[in-house]
Amino acid sequence: MIHPQAIVEPGARLADNVEVGPWSYIGADVEIGPGTRIGPHVVIKGPTVIGADNRIFQFASVGEECQDKKYKGEPTRLVIGDRNVIREGCTIHRGTVQDEGITRIGSDNLLMAYVHVAHDCVVGSHCILANSTALAGHVRLGDHAILGGFTAVHQFCQIGPHVMCGAGTVVLKDIPAYVMANGNTAQPHGINLEGLRRRGFTPETLRTLRQAYKIVYRRNLTVAEALVQLDQLVAGEPAVQPLIDSLAGATRGIIR
Repeated sequence: MIHPQAIVEPGARLADNVEVGPWSYIGADVEIGPGTRIGPHVVIKGPTVIGADNRIFQFASVGEECQDKKYKGEPTRLVIGDRNVIREGCTIHRGTVQDEGITRIGSDNLLMAYVHVAHDCVVGSHCILANSTALAGHVRLGDHAILGGFTAVHQFCQIGPHVMCGAGTVVLKDIPAYVMANGNTAQPHGINLEGLRRRGFTPETLRTLRQAYKIVYRRNLTVAEALVQLDQLVAGEPAVQPLIDSLAGATRGIIR
């Protein structure tokens, strides 16, 4: 399963049925789970842990040292879950000791060609990052988020679950859960209704989330004032809680 022209350093830990294509390099402190397929010309350095049934395409660079000038060679990590697809030319960097020292990517994500995930990012599960999307350091991306091609996210921004960003969006502030955003800089454009329908949200839940969106964006309230009113909705609809959590945890302010 390992091509004779691949280089796998002593100390790398590969499950029995891992595939490694020609001219790929696997570093000494790398662990790769069963069923994962590594294409040709891929570089994986560690400390890095990659789960099961992932597919990594040619020219991806995974687990490289980060570009943060504060990084001084500390043994930070990259942890990737299961069933992710990492397409051509993606770059994913390890963390820094100024944060938790770990970059994390969940499971069932699609990173299209030339996506960049910088140091200390946390990407949830079931996300899609379209071509040439770039996450700066310390970004948090919730489950089921979709970022259109050439989306750029500023460091320390948090993007909530089920968010959808249009192509070329520039994110300089946090985006609350469920919101559609677009533009330079990002502006809110309602609830991601179609995405939520596809994921099985009921019409009743969608009506409540639209009401919650209006509380946040249509009543000229501060975030603190909006949270008070959202607390009254969550008792009847638990799906409001991720929106409350993303607002309460915002560190850079939210897009308006």
